[in-house]
Amino acid sequence: MGKREEGWALVSPQEIFIALVFFSLLIAVHEFGHFLAAKLCRVRVEEFSVGMGPLLVGKKWGETFYCLRAVPLGGYNKMAGMEPETLDDPRGFYRQSAGRRLAILISGSLMNFLLAVLIYAFIFWALGSPSNQPVIGRVLPDWPAQGAGLAAGDRIVAINGRSIDYWQDMVGIIHRSPGMPLELTVERNGRVFRVEIVPRLDPQSQVGMIGVEPSLIRFSPFGALGQGIRQTALVLYLVLVGLGQMFARQVPVDLVGPVGVVQLLGEAARFGTASVLSFAAFISLNLGLFNLFPIPALDGSRLLILAVEALRGRPVDPRKEG
Repeated sequence: MGKREEGWALVSPQEIFIALVFFSLLIAVHEFGHFLAAKLCRVRVEEFSVGMGPLLVGKKWGETFYCLRAVPLGGYNKMAGMEPETLDDPRGFYRQSAGRRLAILISGSLMNFLLAVLIYAFIFWALGSPSNQPVIGRVLPDWPAQGAGLAAGDRIVAINGRSIDYWQDMVGIIHRSPGMPLELTVERNGRVFRVEIVPRLDPQSQVGMIGVEPSLIRFSPFGALGQGIRQTALVLYLVLVGLGQMFARQVPVDLVGPVGVVQLLGEAARFGTASVLSFAAFISLNLGLFNLFPIPALDGSRLLILAVEALRGRPVDPRKEG
Protein backbone atom coordinates (compact mmCIF):
# COMPACT_ATOMS: atom_id res chain seq x y z
CA MET A 1 0.00 0.00 0.00
CA GLY A 2 1.26 3.44 -0.85
CA LYS A 3 0.51 6.74 0.75
CA ARG A 4 1.09 10.14 -0.79
CA GLU A 5 1.86 12.92 1.65
CA GLU A 6 4.04 15.98 1.50
CA GLY A 7 5.87 17.85 4.22
CA TRP A 8 4.27 20.66 6.18
CA ALA A 9 7.19 22.87 5.17
CA LEU A 10 5.66 23.07 1.68
CA VAL A 11 2.44 24.60 3.04
CA SER A 12 2.24 28.22 4.20
CA PRO A 13 0.45 29.21 7.44
CA GLN A 14 -2.05 31.17 5.36
CA GLU A 15 -2.91 28.08 3.30
CA ILE A 16 -3.31 26.03 6.48
CA PHE A 17 -5.68 28.61 7.97
CA ILE A 18 -7.75 28.81 4.77
CA ALA A 19 -7.94 25.01 4.65
CA LEU A 20 -9.08 24.84 8.29
CA VAL A 21 -11.88 27.32 7.60
CA PHE A 22 -12.72 25.39 4.42
CA PHE A 23 -13.04 22.07 6.28
CA SER A 24 -14.82 23.71 9.22
CA LEU A 25 -17.57 25.01 6.94
CA LEU A 26 -18.02 21.60 5.28
CA ILE A 27 -18.22 19.85 8.65
CA ALA A 28 -20.58 22.53 9.99
CA VAL A 29 -22.89 21.82 7.04
CA HIS A 30 -22.72 18.11 7.92
CA GLU A 31 -23.62 18.82 11.54
CA PHE A 32 -26.41 21.15 10.43
CA GLY A 33 -27.95 18.18 8.63
CA HIS A 34 -27.98 16.21 11.89
CA PHE A 35 -29.40 19.27 13.65
CA LEU A 36 -32.31 19.71 11.24
CA ALA A 37 -33.23 16.03 11.37
CA ALA A 38 -33.06 16.00 15.17
CA LYS A 39 -35.36 19.02 15.35
CA LEU A 40 -37.82 17.43 12.89
CA CYS A 41 -37.79 14.24 14.99
CA ARG A 42 -38.41 16.35 18.14
CA VAL A 43 -35.12 15.31 19.75
CA ARG A 44 -33.93 17.98 22.17
CA VAL A 45 -30.73 19.61 20.89
CA GLU A 46 -28.98 21.29 23.79
CA GLU A 47 -26.23 22.99 21.75
CA PHE A 48 -25.32 23.57 18.13
CA SER A 49 -21.75 24.77 17.69
CA VAL A 50 -19.74 26.00 14.71
CA GLY A 51 -16.07 25.51 15.59
CA MET A 52 -14.52 23.99 18.70
CA GLY A 53 -12.79 25.25 21.82
CA PRO A 54 -13.37 28.53 23.66
CA LEU A 55 -16.68 30.30 23.12
CA LEU A 56 -16.57 33.46 21.00
CA VAL A 57 -20.26 34.31 20.87
CA GLY A 58 -23.44 32.44 21.68
CA LYS A 59 -27.16 32.89 22.17
CA LYS A 60 -29.84 30.60 23.54
CA TRP A 61 -32.89 30.45 21.32
CA GLY A 62 -35.66 28.22 22.59
CA GLU A 63 -34.11 25.10 24.12
CA THR A 64 -30.90 25.22 22.05
CA PHE A 65 -27.72 27.21 22.68
CA TYR A 66 -26.25 28.36 19.33
CA CYS A 67 -22.59 29.32 19.44
CA LEU A 68 -19.48 30.16 17.47
CA ARG A 69 -16.23 28.85 18.92
CA ALA A 70 -12.62 29.93 18.44
CA VAL A 71 -11.00 26.90 16.77
CA PRO A 72 -12.14 26.38 13.15
CA LEU A 73 -12.28 22.60 13.33
CA GLY A 74 -15.81 21.75 12.31
CA GLY A 75 -18.64 21.79 14.82
CA TYR A 76 -21.01 19.55 16.74
CA ASN A 77 -24.52 18.92 18.03
CA LYS A 78 -25.13 18.12 21.66
CA MET A 79 -28.33 16.09 21.67
CA ALA A 80 -30.18 14.97 24.76
CA GLY A 81 -29.78 11.34 25.64
CA MET A 82 -26.20 11.03 24.38
CA GLU A 83 -24.62 11.21 27.85
CA PRO A 84 -24.99 8.46 30.52
CA GLU A 85 -26.84 10.78 32.89
CA THR A 86 -29.43 11.71 30.23
CA LEU A 87 -30.15 8.29 28.73
CA ASP A 88 -33.66 8.27 30.21
CA ASP A 89 -34.63 11.65 28.73
CA PRO A 90 -37.90 10.97 26.82
CA ARG A 91 -36.75 13.33 24.07
CA GLY A 92 -33.26 11.89 24.00
CA PHE A 93 -31.66 10.32 20.95
CA TYR A 94 -31.68 6.73 22.25
CA ARG A 95 -35.36 6.92 23.24
CA GLN A 96 -36.37 7.47 19.62
CA SER A 97 -37.52 4.78 17.20
CA ALA A 98 -34.96 3.09 14.96
CA GLY A 99 -36.39 4.94 11.97
CA ARG A 100 -35.92 8.34 13.57
CA ARG A 101 -32.38 7.53 14.68
CA LEU A 102 -31.61 6.34 11.15
CA ALA A 103 -32.91 9.62 9.72
CA ILE A 104 -30.80 11.66 12.15
CA LEU A 105 -27.65 9.63 11.44
CA ILE A 106 -27.79 9.76 7.63
CA SER A 107 -28.92 13.41 7.46
CA GLY A 108 -25.39 14.74 7.90
CA SER A 109 -24.14 12.89 4.82
CA LEU A 110 -27.27 13.80 2.88
CA MET A 111 -26.61 17.47 3.65
CA ASN A 112 -23.06 17.09 2.27
CA PHE A 113 -24.49 15.53 -0.90
CA LEU A 114 -27.04 18.36 -1.19
CA LEU A 115 -24.28 20.94 -0.74
CA ALA A 116 -22.33 19.35 -3.60
CA VAL A 117 -25.43 19.48 -5.83
CA LEU A 118 -25.94 23.17 -5.04
CA ILE A 119 -22.26 24.02 -5.60
CA TYR A 120 -22.21 22.27 -8.97
CA ALA A 121 -25.54 23.90 -9.90
CA PHE A 122 -24.12 27.33 -9.04
CA ILE A 123 -21.10 26.66 -11.25
CA PHE A 124 -23.29 25.63 -14.21
CA TRP A 125 -25.59 28.64 -13.71
CA ALA A 126 -23.28 31.51 -12.71
CA LEU A 127 -19.84 30.53 -13.99
CA GLY A 128 -20.66 28.20 -16.86
CA SER A 129 -19.54 24.78 -17.97
CA PRO A 130 -16.74 24.34 -20.52
CA SER A 131 -18.11 23.56 -23.96
CA ASN A 132 -16.65 20.62 -25.89
CA GLN A 133 -16.92 22.58 -29.13
CA PRO A 134 -13.46 23.58 -30.47
CA VAL A 135 -14.23 27.28 -29.99
CA ILE A 136 -11.80 29.48 -28.05
CA GLY A 137 -13.40 31.27 -25.12
CA ARG A 138 -10.32 33.11 -23.87
CA VAL A 139 -6.70 33.63 -24.95
CA LEU A 140 -4.22 33.87 -22.10
CA PRO A 141 -1.57 36.61 -22.26
CA ASP A 142 2.07 35.75 -23.01
CA TRP A 143 1.28 32.31 -24.45
CA PRO A 144 1.82 31.06 -28.02
CA ALA A 145 -1.86 31.48 -28.95
CA GLN A 146 -1.66 35.22 -28.34
CA GLY A 147 1.53 35.48 -30.37
CA ALA A 148 -0.11 33.63 -33.26
CA GLY A 149 -3.01 36.08 -33.31
CA LEU A 150 -5.75 33.74 -32.08
CA ALA A 151 -8.75 35.39 -30.43
CA ALA A 152 -11.86 34.54 -28.44
CA GLY A 153 -14.57 33.15 -30.72
CA ASP A 154 -12.13 31.45 -33.14
CA ARG A 155 -13.13 27.90 -34.12
CA ILE A 156 -10.29 25.41 -34.66
CA VAL A 157 -11.33 23.49 -37.78
CA ALA A 158 -8.25 21.30 -38.23
CA ILE A 159 -4.71 20.70 -36.96
CA ASN A 160 -2.08 19.58 -39.48
CA GLY A 161 -4.92 18.73 -41.86
CA ARG A 162 -6.74 16.53 -39.33
CA SER A 163 -10.35 17.58 -38.82
CA ILE A 164 -11.19 18.73 -35.27
CA ASP A 165 -14.76 18.17 -34.04
CA TYR A 166 -14.36 18.47 -30.28
CA TRP A 167 -12.30 20.54 -27.85
CA GLN A 168 -10.76 17.42 -26.34
CA ASP A 169 -9.49 16.34 -29.77
CA MET A 170 -7.62 19.63 -30.07
CA VAL A 171 -6.29 19.47 -26.50
CA GLY A 172 -5.02 15.92 -26.99
CA ILE A 173 -2.94 16.88 -30.01
CA ILE A 174 -1.54 20.03 -28.36
CA HIS A 175 -0.66 18.18 -25.15
CA ARG A 176 1.34 15.61 -27.11
CA SER A 177 3.22 18.22 -29.15
CA PRO A 178 5.38 20.47 -26.93
CA GLY A 179 8.02 22.22 -29.03
CA MET A 180 6.57 20.86 -32.30
CA PRO A 181 5.16 23.27 -34.93
CA LEU A 182 1.44 22.75 -35.58
CA GLU A 183 -0.61 24.20 -38.43
CA LEU A 184 -4.04 25.27 -37.18
CA THR A 185 -6.91 25.87 -39.58
CA VAL A 186 -9.05 28.57 -37.99
CA GLU A 187 -12.53 29.88 -38.80
CA ARG A 188 -13.31 33.46 -37.74
CA ASN A 189 -16.51 35.27 -38.75
CA GLY A 190 -16.97 33.02 -41.79
CA ARG A 191 -13.36 33.45 -42.95
CA VAL A 192 -10.94 30.49 -42.86
CA PHE A 193 -7.18 30.98 -42.44
CA ARG A 194 -4.14 29.07 -41.19
CA VAL A 195 -1.60 29.87 -38.48
CA GLU A 196 1.49 28.05 -37.29
CA ILE A 197 1.90 27.64 -33.56
CA VAL A 198 4.42 25.86 -31.32
CA PRO A 199 2.97 24.53 -28.02
CA ARG A 200 5.01 25.39 -24.93
CA LEU A 201 5.87 22.73 -22.36
CA ASP A 202 4.05 23.53 -19.12
CA PRO A 203 6.53 22.85 -16.27
CA GLN A 204 3.82 21.72 -13.83
CA SER A 205 1.66 19.45 -15.98
CA GLN A 206 4.53 18.44 -18.31
CA VAL A 207 2.31 18.69 -21.41
CA GLY A 208 2.19 21.08 -24.33
CA MET A 209 -0.02 24.16 -24.03
CA ILE A 210 -0.79 27.17 -26.22
CA GLY A 211 -2.72 29.26 -23.67
CA VAL A 212 -6.38 29.01 -24.63
CA GLU A 213 -9.53 28.22 -22.66
CA PRO A 214 -12.80 26.76 -24.00
CA SER A 215 -15.98 28.74 -24.42
CA LEU A 216 -18.53 28.40 -21.61
CA ILE A 217 -22.15 27.27 -21.60
CA ARG A 218 -24.41 28.77 -18.94
CA PHE A 219 -27.62 27.02 -17.92
CA SER A 220 -30.95 28.26 -16.61
CA PRO A 221 -31.47 27.79 -12.84
CA PHE A 222 -33.51 24.60 -13.33
CA GLY A 223 -31.16 23.32 -16.02
CA ALA A 224 -28.19 24.02 -13.75
CA LEU A 225 -29.86 22.11 -10.91
CA GLY A 226 -30.31 19.09 -13.16
CA GLN A 227 -26.68 19.32 -14.25
CA GLY A 228 -25.66 19.61 -10.59
CA ILE A 229 -27.52 16.41 -9.73
CA ARG A 230 -25.97 14.56 -12.66
CA GLN A 231 -22.47 15.81 -11.83
CA THR A 232 -22.87 14.79 -8.18
CA ALA A 233 -24.04 11.30 -9.17
CA LEU A 234 -21.14 10.96 -11.62
CA VAL A 235 -18.50 11.99 -9.08
CA LEU A 236 -19.96 9.66 -6.42
CA TYR A 237 -19.92 6.81 -8.94
CA LEU A 238 -16.29 7.49 -9.89
CA VAL A 239 -15.24 7.65 -6.21
CA LEU A 240 -16.95 4.33 -5.46
CA VAL A 241 -15.41 2.71 -8.54
CA GLY A 242 -11.98 3.99 -7.52
CA LEU A 243 -12.38 2.64 -3.99
CA GLY A 244 -13.52 -0.70 -5.34
CA GLN A 245 -10.49 -0.91 -7.61
CA MET A 246 -8.17 -0.09 -4.69
CA PHE A 247 -9.74 -2.75 -2.46
CA ALA A 248 -9.50 -5.25 -5.33
CA ARG A 249 -5.86 -4.17 -5.84
CA GLN A 250 -6.54 -3.37 -9.46
CA VAL A 251 -4.95 0.06 -8.98
CA PRO A 252 -2.37 1.26 -6.40
CA VAL A 253 -3.70 2.74 -3.17
CA ASP A 254 -3.07 6.49 -3.48
CA LEU A 255 -4.22 8.40 -0.42
CA VAL A 256 -3.92 12.13 0.19
CA GLY A 257 -3.66 13.27 3.80
CA PRO A 258 -4.37 16.69 5.29
CA VAL A 259 -1.22 18.27 3.88
CA GLY A 260 -1.94 16.94 0.41
CA VAL A 261 -5.49 18.30 0.53
CA VAL A 262 -4.19 21.76 1.52
CA GLN A 263 -1.83 21.68 -1.44
CA LEU A 264 -4.58 20.54 -3.80
CA LEU A 265 -6.74 23.41 -2.55
CA GLY A 266 -3.90 25.79 -3.37
CA GLU A 267 -3.57 24.26 -6.84
CA ALA A 268 -7.31 24.65 -7.42
CA ALA A 269 -7.06 28.32 -6.45
CA ARG A 270 -4.57 28.86 -9.29
CA PHE A 271 -7.27 27.99 -11.83
CA GLY A 272 -9.99 30.27 -10.51
CA THR A 273 -13.26 30.26 -8.64
CA ALA A 274 -14.83 27.37 -10.56
CA SER A 275 -11.94 25.05 -9.67
CA VAL A 276 -12.10 25.97 -5.97
CA LEU A 277 -15.86 25.42 -5.90
CA SER A 278 -15.54 22.10 -7.74
CA PHE A 279 -12.92 21.00 -5.24
CA ALA A 280 -15.22 22.01 -2.36
CA ALA A 281 -18.05 19.95 -3.85
CA PHE A 282 -15.71 16.97 -4.30
CA ILE A 283 -14.50 17.15 -0.69
CA SER A 284 -18.09 17.55 0.56
CA LEU A 285 -19.07 14.39 -1.32
CA ASN A 286 -16.12 12.49 0.13
CA LEU A 287 -16.94 13.72 3.63
CA GLY A 288 -20.53 12.57 3.29
CA LEU A 289 -19.60 9.23 1.76
CA PHE A 290 -16.85 8.27 4.20
CA ASN A 291 -19.03 9.17 7.18
CA LEU A 292 -21.35 6.35 6.10
CA PHE A 293 -18.59 3.76 6.35
CA PRO A 294 -18.80 1.45 9.42
CA ILE A 295 -15.76 2.98 11.10
CA PRO A 296 -15.75 3.77 14.86
CA ALA A 297 -16.55 7.43 15.67
CA LEU A 298 -18.23 7.92 12.28
CA ASP A 299 -21.97 7.88 11.58
CA GLY A 300 -21.59 4.59 9.75
CA SER A 301 -20.62 2.78 12.96
CA ARG A 302 -23.94 3.76 14.53
CA LEU A 303 -25.76 2.74 11.37
CA LEU A 304 -24.12 -0.68 11.75
CA ILE A 305 -25.38 -0.89 15.33
CA LEU A 306 -28.88 -0.01 14.12
CA ALA A 307 -28.61 -2.93 11.67
CA VAL A 308 -27.58 -5.22 14.53
CA GLU A 309 -30.55 -3.93 16.52
CA ALA A 310 -32.88 -4.78 13.63
CA LEU A 311 -31.47 -8.32 13.41
CA ARG A 312 -31.70 -8.88 17.19
CA GLY A 313 -35.15 -7.39 17.46
CA ARG A 314 -34.18 -5.32 20.49
CA PRO A 315 -32.02 -2.25 21.13
CA VAL A 316 -28.31 -2.39 21.86
CA ASP A 317 -27.45 -1.01 25.31
CA PRO A 318 -26.20 2.56 24.69
CA ARG A 319 -23.50 2.06 27.34
CA LYS A 320 -22.15 -0.94 25.44
CA GLU A 321 -22.34 1.00 22.21
CA GLY A 322 -20.36 3.83 23.79
